[in-house]
Amino acid sequence: MIGRPMHAAVRAAYRAEMDAARTNGDSEQRWRHLERAHIISQPWPWLHTRNHIAMFALAIAQRDRREAIGQVVRIIVAAPGSALRRYPEGNTGRARVSLTQPIPMPADLAELLTAG
Repeated sequence: MIGRPMHAAVRAAYRAEMDAARTNGDSEQRWRHLERAHIISQPWPWLHTRNHIAMFALAIAQRDRREAIGQVVRIIVAAPGSALRRYPEGNTGRARVSLTQPIPMPADLAELLTAG
């Protein structure tokens, strides 16, 4: 969605999820926040890529080789996929989920993205 401005509420939600992912001490909660940020970021190439970079960094910190390799692939395809609007809505962005698999979006995020 090149040129589509991000609504302030959407940007605030993205930042809140990314901040929570950085500051939460529980690794599962960190992933949960990154997954939610991923869903929010998909329409915007830079934010989508930035999210995968954060996922890569967490995978490296956790010494999760499979996740790290999966994130490298996703970093490469995130911006083009967003720019061309070819991303599976609701996908969490994790390596354990197919790159092309749409997933039902959490209701609060669906509402946020529809309104914004």
